[in-house]
Amino acid sequence: MNIATLISGGVDSSVVVHLQKEQGITPTLFYIKIGHDDDELLHCSSEEDIEMATLIAHRYGCKLEIVDLHKEYWDTVVAYTIEKVKKGLTPNPDVMCNKLIKFGVFEQRVGKDFDKTATGHYATTIEENGKIYLGTAKDALKDQTDFLAQINTLQVSKLMFPIGHMMKSEVRDIAVRAKLPTAKRGDSQGICFLGKVNYNDFIRRYLGEKKGPIVELETGKILGQHNGYWFHTVGQRKGLGLSGGPWYAIRKDVEANIVYASKGYDAEAAYGKEFSMDNFHFITENPWIGIENGTEITFKIRHTPEFTKGRIFKKASGYHVISEEKLQGIAPGQFGVIYDRDSRICIGSGEITC
Repeated sequence: MNIATLISGGVDSSVVVHLQKEQGITPTLFYIKIGHDDDELLHCSSEEDIEMATLIAHRYGCKLEIVDLHKEYWDTVVAYTIEKVKKGLTPNPDVMCNKLIKFGVFEQRVGKDFDKTATGHYATTIEENGKIYLGTAKDALKDQTDFLAQINTLQVSKLMFPIGHMMKSEVRDIAVRAKLPTAKRGDSQGICFLGKVNYNDFIRRYLGEKKGPIVELETGKILGQHNGYWFHTVGQRKGLGLSGGPWYAIRKDVEANIVYASKGYDAEAAYGKEFSMDNFHFITENPWIGIENGTEITFKIRHTPEFTKGRIFKKASGYHVISEEKLQGIAPGQFGVIYDRDSRICIGSGEITC
């Protein structure tokens, strides 16, 4: 089988290559470069990553190609992120990077010439009744299906997730035993397109700063100042710079450049039990056709190991979810990611509107 393997220079994708070679497969390795050499902020430490990828390629006798998608990345993922932030919304560039770049432009330009594309994502594929579904990973803490929830059925049918059935500790152990040069590398904490770059530094570069008040939602009292509503997201606790907390960002007035906050871990305004989604995207199929009274699901509204139980209902303009428990920080612009009630299959996602 002719396999393309995406390699990042980290331990997960390196172990993918190791496992493939153990199975007698010699994949062609591809490093997707999205930073620019002349751009210090967006360079993304790619030099060290490429060095590691080169070592892995040499170790296993694989061909390594570097695919420069900086322009496509800027035109899609970065533009999307800036547009959403300017509107006061909470974007998810990781989701769009997977959809548009890793499994979008790359697939159209390179991956189409291969039978399968393998990655180091913590996810699985499930085949049932002749269809391929995106399945959750064995390691709930590392599960990345929420970042893959905008890919389509063609993309998921071509993907391989060789470490999706493993715990992260197992992956590390394999890397250590195999003496891989990436065995001790830490996990990336950055957003897909930012790598190790600070998110606020990125936003500051393109949107600047604009001071405005932080106002207590319940009393209207001015608590302090912020440097621009775009640095804050609904549900945020850290980073408001207020004493005597905890304080939570509850709402934003984009026109007036005001961030509203409430105090306390149990601040009522910080919680809700329902939300609506527009432009819902089904990965493989719509399993809810003919279900008028809602159906049981599990879901996520941010990247967490936990799945929340609820029911989903079809509305004229999209879908509406009612949760079994209170949710903290429901932010417009986030993706609501929907799973079956057993949290086994990722059905799809939609952009939260309220």
